[in-house]
Amino acid sequence: MNRAGPREVARREWGPPVRAVRRALAARGPRAVPLTIGSVVLTGLLQVVQNQPWGYRPVMDLGAVRAEDPLWAALLRTPLSLFVPAIDLPVWGALAQVLLVFGLAEICLGRWRTLVIAYVATLAGTLYARAGIALGPGAFLGLPASDALIVDTGPSAAVVGLALFVCRRYRAWWTGGALIAGLVVECAVKDNLAGREHLAAAAAVLVVCAVPCLTRSRETRR
Repeated sequence: MNRAGPREVARREWGPPVRAVRRALAARGPRAVPLTIGSVVLTGLLQVVQNQPWGYRPVMDLGAVRAEDPLWAALLRTPLSLFVPAIDLPVWGALAQVLLVFGLAEICLGRWRTLVIAYVATLAGTLYARAGIALGPGAFLGLPASDALIVDTGPSAAVVGLALFVCRRYRAWWTGGALIAGLVVECAVKDNLAGREHLAAAAAVLVVCAVPCLTRSRETRR
């Protein structure tokens, strides 16, 4: 039995979404990805504002989520937190991730589904941080109390969730598996809150992906 090589696997898994992106951009240009363009602009704007002496506190009050915050405040801030990049990391990495993954998802999944998956992934990381701190560092999946002061991951959790959902949409199993393996390695090498939240986001999106399969399986048995 012939086994597909890496080039064939890449062509099979990446070919359909790349062709979809090419067709959409050729037909409509930037109008095909208004959500993505808006997200990139908003992320860049928030980065500029939060690095100003007068802008840091308003951005934190409106879009920074910490586990120490009241739950109602965290939920109100979570939508904007998708676009607040980490202040201590180069913003170009966050902008590139948003541009590529949000753009791919917006074309391949649609605007509203992209927003929903991005929010679910980000919310999963936010809620996991609270649960992990409540469990404590001695428990499985627990976190130290000091992590309650750390700001959530920003757009990266949404990027992870959208990338996995696109892999499921096009049955890019090898790519999805490599992404999950990379997240596990990241967490093993540098076990911090951001890495744990990325895994929580991936787990939440995998559950979302599994729901239609389970529903179809039940209907088939009936």
